[in-house]
Formats: sequence, C-alpha cells, structure tokens
Amino acid sequence: MKKIFLVALFIVGAFTSQAQELKWYTDVKEAITISNKENKPMLLFFTGSDWCGWCIRLQNEVLKTPEFTKWASDNVILVELDYPRRTPQAPELKSQNNELQQAFGIQGFPTIYFTSAEAKDGKVNFKGLGQTGYVAGGPSAWLAVADGIVHPKKS
Repeated sequence: MKKIFLVALFIVGAFTSQAQELKWYTDVKEAITISNKENKPMLLFFTGSDWCGWCIRLQNEVLKTPEFTKWASDNVILVELDYPRRTPQAPELKSQNNELQQAFGIQGFPTIYFTSAEAKDGKVNFKGLGQTGYVAGGPSAWLAVADGIVHPKKS
C-alpha cells in the first residue's frame, strides 16, 4: 500500500513540475502573436547562454526560481534571444537575433527588454516599456524592478 501511494505521489509530482515549466519562445513572430492574443508584453532575454557569467547567474538566481515562474506566467510572454559561442544555432535564428540586437541597441549581456509589438504590412513595430539586466538580491529584488516596468504606477 505504501509503495502504491509513493508511486502515485511521484506521478502527481512529475505532472505538477511539468505544469510549472515556462515556455521560452525563440521565434519572435510567434511570440508577438501570443503576446497580442493574451494581451501581455514580451520579456526579451538577450543572453550569451554558454559564455556570459552574468547571464548564467541571472538564470540561476532568478529565471529558474518558482517566484519568477509564477510571476512570468501571469505577466509576460518569454522570449530568449541567445548569442552562444559554442552552441550551434540555425542561420535563421542567428539572423533574427542579430537584427533584434541591432534594433534594440543591445551592447551588453544580460539585457532584458520589456516590449509589446504588432506586425503590420510585414513589418514589426515594437513599443518599448523598459529594460533591466542582472539585479542583485535574488528573485524578489529582480521582480520588484520588472513589476515596476510591466505595471508602472500612474501618477
């Protein structure tokens, strides 16, 4: 009986952890469609996933935490724009990411840019909401900054 209970608990736990898995888009056009459909801004994460120490630190201290998972699923559509040095990338993805790096004037990693966008006549118009990067103090400090950008107080 005890074994059946443990197996059932394990199966429920596996499904629960999968439900908490965040969807990070890499195709910006797809993310724009979802963003507009769900009426949520996009969080564009400009990262060097396999070489940037601050990017890896931001991932571990904030982006992979339960607090961030809950906040992100309620507030934003996640987009990862990666600039790896060792990990192979499809030419289309590399081209898209380079164009976005130029469009947003990204000069350092990690940079997180909050934006909404609309595609019109084959062109994308972005409306910037704000940006941040690594913030010391763990998820609560980072989320306070992000929340201030996504939900600015009206004066």
